[in-house]
Amino acid sequence: MHLITREEIPALLSLIRSLATYEKKPHKVVATEADLLRDLFGPQPKFRALIAKWNNEPAGYASFFYFYSTYEGRATLFLEDLFVLDEFRGSGIGKALLSAVSKLAVDEGCFGLRWEVLDWNRPAIEFYEKLGATFLNERKAVAFDGEALRRVASEFSLHKKDL
Repeated sequence: MHLITREEIPALLSLIRSLATYEKKPHKVVATEADLLRDLFGPQPKFRALIAKWNNEPAGYASFFYFYSTYEGRATLFLEDLFVLDEFRGSGIGKALLSAVSKLAVDEGCFGLRWEVLDWNRPAIEFYEKLGATFLNERKAVAFDGEALRRVASEFSLHKKDL
């Protein structure tokens, strides 16, 4: 397992599509190889990704990025995706990916690692419970996407120079 390279972008996109299919949302993937290249290796990287292989074949991945806790006064890592292809589940790849991201968080001085799990994904929930994860049931994921984001943003009257 290692941080993904430019040459592995096609494999990463294939794994992302496999995750979307598993989550019953294959139509949601609009990311392209160019998007991933830009946001992993461009002048302002937006996230990082680890890829796990089995016999030199892509078997899973983890993608993650920083966010900041004003309460803690430190960054944490947010695990956007943790996915292992079905044929490799139970082999320890998921735990290895989660351990590797956790190690990066510790090594980089983060106070924690956060992520979300779909409420119907019992195998993942049980996996996280077994590892001792804390479930933040008092929180609800919230989002502005697409048109809602543009509508709310349009109500902001300050100019960028004022920020």
